[in-house]
Amino acid sequence: MAQTTCDVVVIGGGVAGLSTAMQLARRNAKVVVVERGPLGNGSTGRAAGLLGQLRGNAEHTRMLIDGVGIVNELEARSGLEIFVRTGSLRVAETPERAAEIRDLVQMGKSIDFDIDHLPIDEVQQRLPYMRTDDLVDACYCPTDGHLQPAELVSAYVKVGRELGVTYKTNERVCEILTAGDRVQGVRTSTGDEYHAPVVVNAGGPWSYLNAELIDTVLPTAAIGHYYLTTRPIPEVLVPKDSPAIRDRHLRIYSRPEAGGLIVGCYEAEPDLHEMAKLPRDFDMSTMKPARDSLHVAILLDAASQRFPWISPKTPMTLTVGIMTFTPDGRPFCGELPNLRGMYHCAGFSGHGIVQSPAIGVIMAELILEGKTRYDIESIEADRYYEMDGYQQRDEIEQRCLTMAGNYYGKVERPAGTSAS
Repeated sequence: MAQTTCDVVVIGGGVAGLSTAMQLARRNAKVVVVERGPLGNGSTGRAAGLLGQLRGNAEHTRMLIDGVGIVNELEARSGLEIFVRTGSLRVAETPERAAEIRDLVQMGKSIDFDIDHLPIDEVQQRLPYMRTDDLVDACYCPTDGHLQPAELVSAYVKVGRELGVTYKTNERVCEILTAGDRVQGVRTSTGDEYHAPVVVNAGGPWSYLNAELIDTVLPTAAIGHYYLTTRPIPEVLVPKDSPAIRDRHLRIYSRPEAGGLIVGCYEAEPDLHEMAKLPRDFDMSTMKPARDSLHVAILLDAASQRFPWISPKTPMTLTVGIMTFTPDGRPFCGELPNLRGMYHCAGFSGHGIVQSPAIGVIMAELILEGKTRYDIESIEADRYYEMDGYQQRDEIEQRCLTMAGNYYGKVERPAGTSAS
């Protein structure tokens, strides 16, 4: 059994943990990342990575805009292309969704964000492979696009290693070490111990189980998500710079990918995964959806309504992964009152890739300075602490399922949460 001493232990080698580790190391902290499998192999490795910067909250929009700047720095330092700027379109086929778009454009213009309505004939010209005859409105943002998950992971790790971060893979955290009301480090499945006055729980779908190691309730749930990726088809050209699409009425999003098209669906009744019942060596990258499952049928039906050339016979791959949802669709970032030095960084509800650049800054500032430059009231870790209705696992799961089911289904108003 080996013992290592450092300033911070980060549990989880997805983008949230990797970004946090890199930003801590930039501030001269000695960091060890402990990951139960390969780096970037969990939810991160199954993500589509859409980046829509405009949110229903000005501070969340600021975080994402700042995040693009961080990614630009990562690209320059790593030599990798991470951000693919394609622009994005949100489309509406009902009066309610058209009103949603009007609100979004008005809010964007109020903060000088580059967004505007786009005539339907121009939508058709930009995306000739998409059905447009049923649309009543659309808005376009030229500065959106998507982040490439594998390249983002590689950049975080490359820069992190240069800054001195140590990465321990295929080690599962079995125990969080404490003394009184303070965290002391972790013990892993290899028997090794990593001692530090700060531990960050960035375990993605496993985060609530990590919290349970210290008798703490973290109200997250593991929710299944499906998307398809068509292979290139000679008669359907999907240029690399085609805008990402969000069609909330059909509950789908899309973006170009290697000459084909990714289409994902936020279902009304998604899967719930009980992480405690999965094998200890569970590998998310081995998950394979059944072609005849109801979830795949719902995805294909929705995709074919917007892209009529997509059918069950279309050459494609199907991907299923696990997202970490919270009751309000916002992450938990920071300490809880019961254990000093124990920070949580989880529950990104499908947006971990795009939120990770700014989240790393936020977590590093909270840990090292006790405060951050951002207003994080809406994502503070203690907002449900000991609150009735958010303490029992069945209650938490139901609230998270409801949130996930409403993610694209619920019509937003200006003060609402913006999903993308």
